Amino acid sequence: MASRRQSSRSSGPVAEVPGGQAAVFRNGRPEKYGLYDPANEHDSCGVGFVAHIKGQRSRQIVDDSLHMLNHMVHRGACGCEPNTGDGAGILTALPYEFLERVASDDLGVTLPERGSYGVGLVFLPKDEAERATCKQAVNRVIEEEGQVLLGWRDVPVDPDGADIGPSARAAEPAVEMLFVGAADGIGQEELDRQLFVIRKRCSHELRGSELREALLFYVCSLSTKVLIYKGMLTSEQVPLYFTDLQDPGYTSHLAMVHSRFSTNTFPSWDRAQPNRFMSHNGEINTLRGNANWMHARQGSLQSELFGEDMSRMFPVIEPDCSDSGNYDNALEFLYHAGRSLPEAVMMMIPEAWQNHHSMSEQKRSFYEYHSALQEPWDGPASISFTDGKYIGAVLDRNGLRPSRFYVTHDDRVVMASEVGVLEVEPSNIRQKGRLQPGKMFLVDFEQGKIVTDEELKNEVSTKRPYGEWLENQRVQLSDLPPAEACEAYSPSELINRMKAFGYTTETLRFMLLPLLDQQKDPIGSMGNDAALACLSDHPRMIYDYFKQLFAQVTNPAIDSIREEVIMSLECYVGPEGNLLETSEAQAHRLSIPHPILTNEELASIRSLDFGRWTTRTVDITYPRGESASGLQPALDRMCAEVESAIAAGDSFVVLSDRDAGPDRIPVSSLLACGAVHHHLVRNELRTRIGLIVESGEAREVHHHCLLVGYGADAINPYLTFEAIS
Repeated sequence: MASRRQSSRSSGPVAEVPGGQAAVFRNGRPEKYGLYDPANEHDSCGVGFVAHIKGQRSRQIVDDSLHMLNHMVHRGACGCEPNTGDGAGILTALPYEFLERVASDDLGVTLPERGSYGVGLVFLPKDEAERATCKQAVNRVIEEEGQVLLGWRDVPVDPDGADIGPSARAAEPAVEMLFVGAADGIGQEELDRQLFVIRKRCSHELRGSELREALLFYVCSLSTKVLIYKGMLTSEQVPLYFTDLQDPGYTSHLAMVHSRFSTNTFPSWDRAQPNRFMSHNGEINTLRGNANWMHARQGSLQSELFGEDMSRMFPVIEPDCSDSGNYDNALEFLYHAGRSLPEAVMMMIPEAWQNHHSMSEQKRSFYEYHSALQEPWDGPASISFTDGKYIGAVLDRNGLRPSRFYVTHDDRVVMASEVGVLEVEPSNIRQKGRLQPGKMFLVDFEQGKIVTDEELKNEVSTKRPYGEWLENQRVQLSDLPPAEACEAYSPSELINRMKAFGYTTETLRFMLLPLLDQQKDPIGSMGNDAALACLSDHPRMIYDYFKQLFAQVTNPAIDSIREEVIMSLECYVGPEGNLLETSEAQAHRLSIPHPILTNEELASIRSLDFGRWTTRTVDITYPRGESASGLQPALDRMCAEVESAIAAGDSFVVLSDRDAGPDRIPVSSLLACGAVHHHLVRNELRTRIGLIVESGEAREVHHHCLLVGYGADAINPYLTFEAIS
């Protein structure tokens, strides 16, 4: 048997730190402490599925998937206890015959017709009183949403037979199965949407409550189509712990499995996968930005499908999730808001389309239109997904996570993150292959066939006239009327400004001139022997305190050839519309080829009176006499002025330090931009305005990357332009 990898983490309930203090553990995992932040949870795992293309149910599908999971034990991890896993689980279609039998035997309930009820596995507190409180709250929400509680079933588990470790036992929840019936006149699709609302409301109310074991409450799934069994287990322990999975009457036409490797982070029962719609191998390295932008969009989200009270679904991205869980939150939200599952996946993980010259115009227009609605969730990532109607997999545009598939003559499909996890007779193999970057592998059970990537994306991209909408509404930067830029500084004034913003001779010789001559970031040798900014005795720019932040796990460097194909600096800026609405008006945004604006381009935006767009400039300097005590009031003023600009209907705001001088101190552009951006995100206003930074401070590639990372839509490094002109 392949050996398990060990996570670099402690399995104990308390982690000692210098000074005799201890990190606080809650329900088996630590809260934010020191350098550890649960927001940085990432996964790197084994994932796969087995399905019958024609949708025929059998016990063999379940057995094969459990066999596959058992052969992925090396992809998962354990802590210092070999019998405490990072997490493993299985997702199947609802096993109707099994559920009808146990509902009758255990609850004395006759289930309604198939499609008229939902089932879910729910983690609950071990404390009986708190468990009762949670169940009462769920029952109340079900009633308030107009659906019917059919009953709660104790899920039989065998921790001793599965030999789960002490850490898994310490965090182990009670496990029950919830049955919910549809109200009169409710179809299956609408019932699934109501179950989604019920789950969101219960999760927000109970996981954020004052209950001592609040974080033990978790709804693994609640659906009319699929059911999930998962936990803080190793791959072999899943069927031993959940004895339901050993029942010969438990059948399905699909099964998705996952074995988790928690990347230098802490596992828990709820972070195990599969998630409600997907399983994931890799990392979402754009996670923090994706989550912030989704939160920012909540202020403009509207949907007839959810009714007037959209706040029941917020926050869309739930706290205490891993990167995979965050992705799943966004995916299920788009799905229940009316998009098909393949379309939602295409929106979130697009192909590399900007430089793909052989791509059809319809597909290119689809991707470009949706790039104006939201940013991609970038990996490296291999995603398997299902809603019971479809099952499929997609590789992100980087293509750095392998996934391979077999299709057999007896209409089975096997997909996994590696070969060899399930034995298939060579004579029975009809087709085999691997996922390609940006491509989607999809099985449609209703049609009983594999839908090719070309067929699927042609169908999705031609449903609406995306190209026509873009042609009518998209505004190119070059379309803006020209305007006169600010007058150049005199030589003496230029020198004084460069001194004020910390320019040195080395800045010009080793940073700016190579950028001008070679058109690339200068490269040095022998490393950087300067002290880290946080340990330096000398004043340092705020940019120096930031380094790379991503999960650098088996991620090869991107070569220049691949970079040219899969990456682009082109972006849409300005006010966004409603993410849940697909209409021509959503394409009315400003397209810029890259986020660096010349002085003339900024002047054009600043003097905008184009298609109802207007621009306001906000000064990011403050009086010298206020010294350091004036910094916080200055930041508060900037946030208030930008909020006022939004209320007045302005479309763009320019944060400018041009007024810096002997009597006015410039606030760091990064500090000002970050403060304004996050203020607007917290107040769900960020998507209503474009944020442009006019900076004398930014001059290195690192500076501009940080400004974009902290919310700048575009940057005008005016002093750099003047210094090298």
